Amino acid sequence: MVSLNRRIIIDYPEAKPELKIDWSIFGGSVALVLGLVLPLAFFPEQGRVLLGEAFELLTHNLGILYIATGVGALVFLLYLAFGKHKDIVFAREQDTAPQFSTISWSAMLFCGGIGTSVLYWGTVEWAHYFLSPPLGLPPESEAALPWAMSYPLFHWGFIGWAFYCLPGIAMGYAYYIKGASTLRLSLACESVIPDLLKPVVNPLIDLIFVVGLVGACSTGIGLAVPLIGTLCTHLLGVSHEALGFALDVIVIVTITCLFSASAWLGLDKGIKRLSNINIGLAFFLILIVLLLGPTLFIIELGVGTLGHLLQNFVFMSTWTDPQGNGNFVESWTVFYWAWWLALGPFMGVFIAKISRGRSMRQIILGCLGYGTLGCTAFFLVLGNYAAYLELNGVVAVLDIMQSQSPPDAVVAVLTTLPGSSFLIFVFAVVCVIFAATSYDSASYTIATTVTYQIGEDQHPGRWHRVFWACFLGLLPITLIYMGGLRPLQSAVTLASVPLLVVFLLMTWVLWRDLNVRNPDPQASSSQLT
Repeated sequence: MVSLNRRIIIDYPEAKPELKIDWSIFGGSVALVLGLVLPLAFFPEQGRVLLGEAFELLTHNLGILYIATGVGALVFLLYLAFGKHKDIVFAREQDTAPQFSTISWSAMLFCGGIGTSVLYWGTVEWAHYFLSPPLGLPPESEAALPWAMSYPLFHWGFIGWAFYCLPGIAMGYAYYIKGASTLRLSLACESVIPDLLKPVVNPLIDLIFVVGLVGACSTGIGLAVPLIGTLCTHLLGVSHEALGFALDVIVIVTITCLFSASAWLGLDKGIKRLSNINIGLAFFLILIVLLLGPTLFIIELGVGTLGHLLQNFVFMSTWTDPQGNGNFVESWTVFYWAWWLALGPFMGVFIAKISRGRSMRQIILGCLGYGTLGCTAFFLVLGNYAAYLELNGVVAVLDIMQSQSPPDAVVAVLTTLPGSSFLIFVFAVVCVIFAATSYDSASYTIATTVTYQIGEDQHPGRWHRVFWACFLGLLPITLIYMGGLRPLQSAVTLASVPLLVVFLLMTWVLWRDLNVRNPDPQASSSQLT
């Protein structure tokens, strides 16, 4: 077998040697995920109770760590973006131009990191906070409205994107500057790991990363599937309740087939093309809502919301509710930071892979800026329009959320627009492509992590990417079957706990490498540019 492979490579120079797979991480990840999925599938009631108790325990006891880590990550990134290391270029060769144009890069960044969740939460997240506001404010009151509108922007803003960007900087620095053989989370941490422990600790870190990513993706897919199913049943005129769980299975299989096809095509043909198409459709959608809806109200409420956020950003970033006036911080802020953190290493690998040729400052400001601006646009337009309908008695958004479901509330909001059938169709298409690009990116990242020594211009095997694209659907289907939002929140929070430790270790290693191993960044930069 070995001699045959060598002969093929010699006889056909264009053929590339098969990239080797780390079967210990591959098998360990599959075994751990199946070990979680099967008990939850066979014992859903007991699983729901156990996950709920775990969520309460972790968010109440570790919440301060997530909040402090979020603030620290943002401050550290701003230091890097404007400090002496800002001009370090992520590339191994001199005069390396960026691999993708700024438009394609930002589109891939946004679509890969957000997914359908921005459409789901962009329309109804404010309603959750209006019904159960922070600071002990009365529900559905005038005092609660500014907080209900500004907290979604906060949760999808700078700190969230800092959780994505910092792993990208750490892994990109290890890969492009230090010469790591592949984009692995463990290689961004290994310089402080004793040689004797590396054979054990490195695979453990990568195993934690893969399992954490599967858990984090399950929350996004678990929110996307019911929304897409509700949109489709409305368009087809069939009952969602009559189809039940079977509809969710059909939707997730369809999405899986789509991002499996995209994963098969690869980074340039698959993810890039879907991202470019979807970013155009998505902003076309919110532009139509802005123009056809109450434009002046949306803009005025948006300006007020941005002002309220800017005035209270430091308070919101550090508020831990020490008096225990409610569960807002634990149920929402800590949950969101856990979600961003669990997805952070995945986006770190993806950001590093698509950012070759860009400087540290470009990557940081691009992630924080493009990501936050994109999310802000969705929340201000979709959320403010939904709030207008509720406040003016056009659609009882809050009642529909409570008596039916949030996806039904999203559909009810869209049906009030002229040409609603066409807009709902576009909304559904954008949701599907968002889901496909996000989990296409995730399958690509996992396959990259489980592959030995992948070069700058190399990609994981197609069958490998497609396998993980299909495997990513198992856990979310199980959580959807269990029902409710809490299992989804619990899964991502549990997945994030070991990654929190790795995240802090990775940040310390990056700081150490930048200031001890590379005290003169100008020299490194001049060698690369």
